[in-house]
Amino acid sequence: RLGSIGIPMVYAPIIIYIVLILLILLLRIGLLIGYIKGNTIRVTQYQFPNLHSVLIEQCSALEIEKIPNMYVMQSGGILNAFATSFMGSNYIVLYSEIVEEVYNDNVEAVEFVIGHELGHIKRKHVLKSLLLFPSIFVPFLNSAYSRACEYTCDNIGAALSPKGIKPGLLLLAAGKNIWKKVDIERFTDQEITEDGFWFWFSEKVSSHPRLTKRVLRFNYLSNPETKPTLVEMTDIEVEINDHTKYLPKY
Repeated sequence: RLGSIGIPMVYAPIIIYIVLILLILLLRIGLLIGYIKGNTIRVTQYQFPNLHSVLIEQCSALEIEKIPNMYVMQSGGILNAFATSFMGSNYIVLYSEIVEEVYNDNVEAVEFVIGHELGHIKRKHVLKSLLLFPSIFVPFLNSAYSRACEYTCDNIGAALSPKGIKPGLLLLAAGKNIWKKVDIERFTDQEITEDGFWFWFSEKVSSHPRLTKRVLRFNYLSNPETKPTLVEMTDIEVEINDHTKYLPKY
């Protein structure tokens, strides 16, 4: 037995590995937060006040009482954003290429991105990922859960900024300079015309669904004035269901 706490020695290596993994995760996230605080621009009512207003309004809509800390990070041309949590505080980081769209008359896309990231905080995805850490040892399971979380956050982003769905997702696919040139019907047709093992397998090992599939789920794209209802949905309803049911029938 392990010491005086009555734990069989056979479990000792497992416990040690779990503790080491948790310490490594704590160190990695702590270093990331430290870097963010010292090397990025914090969004406040005085710094990027337009973004701060969006953050406040969306937190109110989602009933998030503790406003996350939001930062703008220089991205070297990469279009992305992410949310994380550490020591009871939540953080959202917007890459600068995304933020530039606010000043290119594409504020709806940025609102959609912020809403998407707030979805991760609202649904406590960081905490749940830690609790579900053992799933990484089951092939494809952890990636499947991550993709389901992305679908959930797309739903939330769409509810908060319905006009931002198309520009927000096409921005990720084509970039800020040419996304407006993309024929959305042709783009979503790729979900049907492109096939093969690698097309299928690349998504199964990815943390995010295919962009073609994410766009297809929103069948109201042809009428961007339609605003979906912001509703509370349980993890089982949103994150476990087979999301292919949202695909239109051809």
